[in-house]
Amino acid sequence: MIFTKTALSGATIVDMERREDARGYFGRTYCEREFEANGLPTRMVQTNMSLTRRAGTLRGMHYQMAPHAEDKLVRCVQGAIWDAIVDIRPESPTYCQWIGVELSEANGRMLLVPKGFAHGFVTLSDDAAVTYQVSAFYTPQAERGARHDDPAFGIAWPVPVLDMSDKDRTWPGFVAEGVAA
Repeated sequence: MIFTKTALSGATIVDMERREDARGYFGRTYCEREFEANGLPTRMVQTNMSLTRRAGTLRGMHYQMAPHAEDKLVRCVQGAIWDAIVDIRPESPTYCQWIGVELSEANGRMLLVPKGFAHGFVTLSDDAAVTYQVSAFYTPQAERGARHDDPAFGIAWPVPVLDMSDKDRTWPGFVAEGVAA
């Protein structure tokens, strides 16, 4: 695997090293030893999957409050998404800064989203399937979110947002509270 640090501390792009032949390819999407050697979290307790039917649909910006904050390893296994993360750790030098990364079935790229980050994505294709390995069990009372268009972040989404859930549409403006642990 190839690990590329981003401008946001702890956020890392993970690319598969594909071994290809006439049959297709093989590559690892996770290796505890390699993650540990790169200073990344190794404990993942749940794997979740979403399927989003329509291009231009937004999911996010979600996070879990401490002590239930979670690291996420996000991968698009069908179609394509543009994944956005925002550092919401008040003590961080990159507080309220964001990056966006295209994750797709074609590029096989993954994004490690650290604890203390808000996470969301917009689909670039119909029928986009995304897997998330997470380091903490989902705790509904710890769930929080912020608007995708919150001026505190200023995320420049690459395509118009055509659809989102009522919950995502009605998140309040961002207010920092104990997000990381």
